[in-house]
Amino acid sequence: MPYFAVNYTYVPDSDALDLVRPRHRAFLSSLVGDPLVASGPFVGAEQPGALLLFRSDTADTVVSHLNSDPFWQEGLIAARTVQEWNPVIGSLA
Repeated sequence: MPYFAVNYTYVPDSDALDLVRPRHRAFLSSLVGDPLVASGPFVGAEQPGALLLFRSDTADTVVSHLNSDPFWQEGLIAARTVQEWNPVIGSLA
């Protein structure tokens, strides 16, 4: 089954992000194991954002899950990319 790397870029509104973050993290926690492999924020990035790693049959299925993310629903994600990723070295290869 393919992996998909998702890149979130957040809007520059830390108060709104802080307010919705508990619901965002609860939502992502509900996906852990199937289909979410891992997720977390970028550290020290110029623009706030995060990387999410999914295992899924299609990118459309990943997007379907992401559309339910409270950050997305509240308009707190300025940009979102979903890219199939092929690990060839390491524990996920």
